[in-house]
Amino acid sequence: MKITSLEPARCVPDPDAGLGALRTERGNLPLESVDVHAAISGLIAGVEVAQGFRNPYDVTLEATYVFPLPDRAAVTGFRMEADDRVVEGVLKERGQARADYDRALREGRRAAIAEEDRPDVFTIRVGNILPGERVTVRLTMSQPLPYEDGAATFRFPLVVAPRYIPGEPIDGPPAGSGTAPDTGAVPDASRITPPVLLPGFPNPVRLSLSADVDAAGLELRELASSLHVVEEENGTVRLRPGERLDRDFILRLSFAASTSLRFDGAGTFALFVVPPELETDRQPRDLVLLLDRSGSMTGWKMVAARRAAARIVDTLTPRDRFAVLAFDSVVEEAFEGLAEGSDRNRYRAVEHLSRVDARGGTELLEPLRRAIALLDGEQGRERVLVLVTDGQVGNEDQILELTGGALSAMRVHTVGIDRAVNAGFLGRLASLGAGRSELVESEDRLDAAMDQIHRRIGAPLVTDLSLKGLDVEPGTVTHLGSIFPGVPLRVYGRCRGGSSATVRGLASGAPWEERVTGAVVDNPALRAVWARAHLRELEDRYAMGERELEQEIVRVSLDNGVLCRFTAYVAADTRQVAEGGPEHQVIQPVELPSGWEQPASPMAFGLAAMSSPAPAPDTFTGIAPAGGFAALLGGEDAAAPRMARGPMFARPAPAPRAMRSLDTVKPQLVAELDRLKALPAPDAIYLADLGSRLATLSAYLGGHTELAALARELEEAGRPGADLGALMRRAVEVLTSLTGSSGPGEGGGQRRPFWKRA
Repeated sequence: MKITSLEPARCVPDPDAGLGALRTERGNLPLESVDVHAAISGLIAGVEVAQGFRNPYDVTLEATYVFPLPDRAAVTGFRMEADDRVVEGVLKERGQARADYDRALREGRRAAIAEEDRPDVFTIRVGNILPGERVTVRLTMSQPLPYEDGAATFRFPLVVAPRYIPGEPIDGPPAGSGTAPDTGAVPDASRITPPVLLPGFPNPVRLSLSADVDAAGLELRELASSLHVVEEENGTVRLRPGERLDRDFILRLSFAASTSLRFDGAGTFALFVVPPELETDRQPRDLVLLLDRSGSMTGWKMVAARRAAARIVDTLTPRDRFAVLAFDSVVEEAFEGLAEGSDRNRYRAVEHLSRVDARGGTELLEPLRRAIALLDGEQGRERVLVLVTDGQVGNEDQILELTGGALSAMRVHTVGIDRAVNAGFLGRLASLGAGRSELVESEDRLDAAMDQIHRRIGAPLVTDLSLKGLDVEPGTVTHLGSIFPGVPLRVYGRCRGGSSATVRGLASGAPWEERVTGAVVDNPALRAVWARAHLRELEDRYAMGERELEQEIVRVSLDNGVLCRFTAYVAADTRQVAEGGPEHQVIQPVELPSGWEQPASPMAFGLAAMSSPAPAPDTFTGIAPAGGFAALLGGEDAAAPRMARGPMFARPAPAPRAMRSLDTVKPQLVAELDRLKALPAPDAIYLADLGSRLATLSAYLGGHTELAALARELEEAGRPGADLGALMRRAVEVLTSLTGSSGPGEGGGQRRPFWKRA
């Protein structure tokens, strides 16, 4: 076995920079250590992550840490350890978990909560840490390893990169304690934008990462670490001391895999089919290439992106048609419409790409819409969209909601270029279009990745796949997609019976099938990995408009003990250690990802210098912005104005004079009522702002007598001597009457978005 890594000279850590345990006026920041241990067996890894916190203050502390995990990892356990006490976390519906956490803090008990904000972005809060005390929280998870071209990849992200946040800021308390304001397009932006350290801070977090490698009986030919210097001894790979949490850890394991079908003995199966040796005849293609030229793509990423785009253009033939769109805050086309893939046009496209430099923000929605319009063409041509980007956007749910349906009708490939890439979002886009997501973490990796992209951008080997032979439980089989060269088919599901499976499809228009005999294995991770994959598909469907899936998502999560965006793990101690809630709150700053250039302004890309204090952590428990999955984020032709925080409107659409039904705005009114009831006390500014929002809704409806009258009453809240209690009761009375609500989630009311339930 051979183990390779980057040259040590290219990976020398900077002793004067780092994350966590940093000196401030009041002591050190709370995160002391991160320990990651993986046990890799074949194509599944079991991982435990331990995060060590210390309270350096002389008062009780609540620490918040926003961090990444692999987007396909199934989080199945959570534990808090403090003062020789071990508290096991319990998975609950997210609002209930928050209520339990808040109650524990109010009662002076230690507590911790783990929440998912994106498939690969999580938040842990640890509250009532006593002065000088250390608390450790542990997460356990199982993750499948992608396998392509004879190698499996264990990728573990270590930093949440700054993300571009589009949209207008919205009113009200923030959803989280990050640096970016919540916007109409990203109503939870403050939950996914932790402050970022400027260079030069000493004493980094103590990072420990190790992986036990077991090829499960297969011949392991090579181990290769892409971005870190590693040491290997007796089958265990370890990072050298002194590494920083500023880039993904990537370990590639080369071995020959084989087709298999595994049952866990409890109804879960995992099918793995190696691509057949087939020649394909492909249709003429209409291909649109989207190249991200935003500011976060500066440096080596822009060079790599241009090279990747040029290689993709090189795959075209005169039978194909194509367009090249470079985008940041605006979209620029190499030429108008779809052009023939002639030598002349391909040369023009590559020449255009050579002049593209990084600038501006990552406004991804508009170029996707343009690409969809260009690919709405004639029959008999394969429609292909290729996106080259780092994926660092915050409005993933909005993009899926407004483009997901159209993208699922074409083939979508994504090329992610970054050392801390948004792999979760790029994978979601590719899976919608039955395409591939290729990740490029360094210039050294680019040539190998481009060889794979060159082959995968062509036609898949087998399409129109179906699964026969198993008595599957309806709705539980993960998306079959297509089989591409070098990329095995991987399917998970639940079944009531059967010992073998047959995969059928079309290869160059002719029938193709392969039969696989199954075997029972003792591997409880199979069910967790299936549940995670199933939850991802359900959540994507929810984001695309199937709101009725919420209860099913919660049920699958709780039944299988796998964390999702609608549930949370909470660990609450039974012992009282303080007089009440924490007296100080800190959100842990994170590293600027390796390879990113420090912006001229500390606030560019949502960064925050330590000299600029972050917004205060959210103390309005249960009162947070709506949006994300639950927002009604309309486009230009949406039937309702664009949503802002909860039901508030930042920039309402022009209101036509024609009367609209009250039902068109009832979800907004229900959310307003929920927020109003959650106020701890009448607030003059809030009530006056509510009046202005209700006036906007009334105008949108073409004039609504009761709404307009209530709006006029509430706008008086800012005047001296106003009876705020009476105004608040009046607003609750009118909104309850208009919505038919008896309380949040009751009667005809719409449930609160998942991140504001408590």
